[in-house]
Amino acid sequence: MSSREMTWPALLLGVGLAVVMGAANVYLGLRVGMTVSAAIPAAVMALAILNGVLRRSDILEANMVQTGASAGEALAAGVIFTVPALVILGVWKEFDFWTTTAIAASGGVLGSLLMIPMRRVFIVDSPDLPFPEGVACAEVLKTARRVEDSSSSDGAGVPAAASTGASLIFLGLGIGGVFKMAQSYFGLIQNSVEAGVLLNRRVFFLGADMAPALVAVGAIVGLPIASQIFLGGAISWLIAIPAAFPVESADVLPIAFAKETWSSQVRYLGVGAMVVGGVVSIWRVRRGLIAAASELGGLMRPKANAAPGEVSHGAVPSTERNLSAGTIALLAVLTTFAIAAVYYSLLKSIGVTLLTTAVMLLMAFFFTAVASYLVGLVGSSNSPVSGMTITAVLGTGAVLYLFRRLGLLTIDDTQAIVATLGVAGVICCVASTSGDTSNDLKTGWLVGATPRSQQIMQVLCVLASAFVMAPVLTVLHEGSLASGTGGIGGAELSAPQAVLFSKLAEGMFAGQALPWTMIAVGAAIGAALVLADLALHRMNVPFRLHVMPVAVGMYLPFGVAPPILLGGVLHFVLTRRQATREETTRRLTLGASGLIAGESLVGVLLGLLAYLGYSSWSLTEGWNWPEAAWQAVSLLALFAVSAWLTYSARRGAA
Repeated sequence: MSSREMTWPALLLGVGLAVVMGAANVYLGLRVGMTVSAAIPAAVMALAILNGVLRRSDILEANMVQTGASAGEALAAGVIFTVPALVILGVWKEFDFWTTTAIAASGGVLGSLLMIPMRRVFIVDSPDLPFPEGVACAEVLKTARRVEDSSSSDGAGVPAAASTGASLIFLGLGIGGVFKMAQSYFGLIQNSVEAGVLLNRRVFFLGADMAPALVAVGAIVGLPIASQIFLGGAISWLIAIPAAFPVESADVLPIAFAKETWSSQVRYLGVGAMVVGGVVSIWRVRRGLIAAASELGGLMRPKANAAPGEVSHGAVPSTERNLSAGTIALLAVLTTFAIAAVYYSLLKSIGVTLLTTAVMLLMAFFFTAVASYLVGLVGSSNSPVSGMTITAVLGTGAVLYLFRRLGLLTIDDTQAIVATLGVAGVICCVASTSGDTSNDLKTGWLVGATPRSQQIMQVLCVLASAFVMAPVLTVLHEGSLASGTGGIGGAELSAPQAVLFSKLAEGMFAGQALPWTMIAVGAAIGAALVLADLALHRMNVPFRLHVMPVAVGMYLPFGVAPPILLGGVLHFVLTRRQATREETTRRLTLGASGLIAGESLVGVLLGLLAYLGYSSWSLTEGWNWPEAAWQAVSLLALFAVSAWLTYSARRGAA
């Protein structure tokens, strides 16, 4: 077998999928507050296209494609969690193309670069880190090679595993897209099913979003994580709101009251829990941080038979060749100058720019190590990027507040808010892309890829994806405004992280009082969860109780939690049989990935149509159906999609 890796077909396909996956995850993250890893579906798509269309059969080439594709998904998470906060706060009236692109590109590239010297620490020398998604992606690639080597194909030169997987993705994409079109353009399906009642001055609320993408997210992350997200939602909506916020007037509208109370008060339980989760995560990676610092410190010291690319490639195997120290240093310096230029353009102050750049660099190294470790522990989809970004927001805000209070820096409230969000935006991109890079390098290590080629692909695809972030955000925001759903931060594109970070920044500098009591209670809940998890660990109970998924559930709208739980239950039921678990999980992941991509891409398309003045074409105008009937139809539609997902996962594993 040849060893083609960085080829023109791989590069073009990787860049194309990176842009598509990035756009899809921009919508998903704004809609749901979560993104999912694109590595496995990208690997399957790469195999199907390279083998079936281009008649190329090297899995190292396919691995390069998935490396590039996942870079777009990771960068989307970094951008959407922070940059929209500037629009939500009114600092920007629209998404500035060059500033958004510069934040995305510089943060993404810096995260990829900083992870390179940590590769040996976390990937090669840490066998205790399972890298669940990186290992799964490697198995997809290896399975396709084994199928091809055994001459099992679909008759067109495509390995059966890749062909079937691609069919599942495309079918899921079509189903998800049709559902979204029927829902948001033709008005045939409700966006959510909700109910609220007032009993003894207490409001009780239940609701579920009608979104196949949410069921798919639950099916991918599994029941343990899905149930913990639901637990967080239950704590906020089913316990805190009725218990702590009695209604003063019988005339109140229960649903409106529940949503307003959650938005202004209860969601901050999640902030407190996330801070605790972030501190615990950092403590758990303390040894890895020390090792990573040592590795980074020795990067510039040449040595005999140095790590690949530093002195000579002659004695070093291809599987150990990284970008050279000089290349990393040069790109890191250029990236840092680019970030400093962005900060100066936003802040118009040399002193504030120097301070924020220094804080950013320190946090970038710190969170690169934390993100790389956590991706190795729980996977890319479950990595608590939100918690790391909250820590960055609070840490940057504390530094700026201290310097201003001591008279060491002259900075007004608006500058402080923009500086805090500017640092958080870069750090979020750093954490997202460094975690993705570590996951991809683990896959590459398992299939025998050259790290240097993957690192080049990662950087190129980050840069390509960065240029589509601002246009997609603009289309979604303007389209949502045109369709009457409030833009980013509104009813459909709730952007929970961006809203939360904007509130935190305002609370620290703009005199907007934060509900510190709720934050403190949330921190106490987070501490209790940590203790409970330790107890479960000591009793050797396989189920773990992680803080971050519960915290995410606390600050997400409750409608997100039930469909995610439904997907988690499907995953649990379908994968109970040990003999078929691996194949069922693979098919479930691919079908679910297709649903997510279909709904997300059509969501972007509908945003564009609304932006152009074609917001909707209701087919139900004049239909006088009762509300209960519409809710029943909507639920049946969601259950029908769930049934297809169940059938498609079982069919190939029967």
